[in-house]
Amino acid sequence: MGRKASWPELVGVYGETAQATINRENPYVDRAVLVPEGSAVTADWKCNRVFIWINKAGYVYQIPTIG
Repeated sequence: MGRKASWPELVGVYGETAQATINRENPYVDRAVLVPEGSAVTADWKCNRVFIWINKAGYVYQIPTIG
């Protein structure tokens, strides 16, 4: 079975809960980063990083995906 690379089920979940879930489900992800809405991020792709886009209330609004 392959490693999980996206988490559509985490949309609407509190950011820190989503972060813990990603870290638990894919041990190769060592950077699950909470990114507040409107923030800029680096454009480079990394197989060990997931950006977790959160709204002002702290909830995930976009599917977290490796990259």
